[in-house]
Amino acid sequence: MRRIFGSVRSRATLGATLVVAVALVAAGAAVLLSLRSNLMEQAGNEAQRTAQNVVAQLAAGKPYDQLDLDDESPVQVVDADGTLVAASDELERISGTATDAVKPQPQSGGTGTGAGTGDDDDDVDDDSGRGEAGEIGEGTEFSDGSATIDGESADYRFAAVPVEAGDRGRLTVYAGGSLDAEQSAVNTALTVMLIGFPLLLGVVAGVTWLVTRRALRPVEGIRGEMAAITASEDLARRVPVPGTHDEVARLALTTNETLAALQTSVERQRRFVADASHELRSPIASLRTQLEVGVAHPELLDLDGAVEDTVRLQGLAADLLLLARLDAGERPGDARFDLGALAREQAEGRAEVTVEARSAQVAGSRGQVGRVLTNLLDNAARHARSAVTLSVRREGEWVVAAVADDGDGVAEADRERIFERFVRLDEARSRDDGGAGLGLAIARDVAVRHGGTLTVGRAPAGGALFELRLPQAQ
Repeated sequence: MRRIFGSVRSRATLGATLVVAVALVAAGAAVLLSLRSNLMEQAGNEAQRTAQNVVAQLAAGKPYDQLDLDDESPVQVVDADGTLVAASDELERISGTATDAVKPQPQSGGTGTGAGTGDDDDDVDDDSGRGEAGEIGEGTEFSDGSATIDGESADYRFAAVPVEAGDRGRLTVYAGGSLDAEQSAVNTALTVMLIGFPLLLGVVAGVTWLVTRRALRPVEGIRGEMAAITASEDLARRVPVPGTHDEVARLALTTNETLAALQTSVERQRRFVADASHELRSPIASLRTQLEVGVAHPELLDLDGAVEDTVRLQGLAADLLLLARLDAGERPGDARFDLGALAREQAEGRAEVTVEARSAQVAGSRGQVGRVLTNLLDNAARHARSAVTLSVRREGEWVVAAVADDGDGVAEADRERIFERFVRLDEARSRDDGGAGLGLAIARDVAVRHGGTLTVGRAPAGGALFELRLPQAQ
């Protein structure tokens, strides 16, 4: 069962079919109830009209045996004691009324005529004393039952209409309206629904299956291409983008953007590994050569050079480790510290640096921000002719640390490239003097991690002006 409904197409088809089925059942039940209610009301109205016809005759004083009763509908006339006094001639059986009797009880004297017919003066006086022939009572009651007329049994809706019949007292007329039409119509509608609903559900299921299959076909194409990309490890490939401009098309576009970002990240990582290997190879080879010479000729061992290479390796390893932590998404923390005080601390001992630092609070990693200032000062010291200026100021919600030198500056075309890893603009410069090309890359990464920016422009003295902008701590 889990495998049958393991696909989106199957679940969508099942869900749509169930929803339509519930809606059809609810609508069908409402239609049947409404149809039955209307037909029952029509049968009740028919029974009421038949009963009122008989009531009018009784109100006019017509004797029981002369009543014009509808032979096609069951009619009973019952007195106040519940005794049947008149009924349809062809009525054989009845249920659902005040009495199950079908033959009226015989009446004595003049009570069966209702108005009297003799020439006796006393009788005339009695008739005139009764006033009007009868009065129809208010309110009609309905009930359901069955009756057999001339050998045919059927269900009926009975209407009970009361009437005041003078000396005959209060009478109740029961008349029935056939429910055959109601039963036939309900049964026909139910049959149509039982046949039509499954066919309609089949059509809904088939259409949903086909539409879902067509809609998900691009998704299968995306999945297949992603599987091929994973197998081939070729991140330059892209998934097909359907021309439907819907959610699937946006999924394909987002997938391609993710693949492009992944390709860029992988290529950057490969370049990083290659450049790091290249940078590490030179000092390691130099250090090995010096150690081998020292072993063979101790008097020729250059300890100062070995120490410099070791320090350079240590610094390069520290830079690579910091970059790895930054790439891994290490959070800078939210500690508050004074950037002005940190700037004065980093400039201490540098004779060529002039400090103009105001007190300003920022949040983040004090060690990482200090590393940024150190890298900027080292870079400025390498390129300055004579002076370096370090200043800290507030600009609205930002704290700006600026490092300026009086060197040659940075060409406008290279002002973004210098922040790339292992980039050195002066290729003729020796590696020992120029570093590995990681300082500015680390500085920008740290600035971005702290929610700030690091840009380079032209200093007033003509050299480079690096500005580190960090949000002021609230």
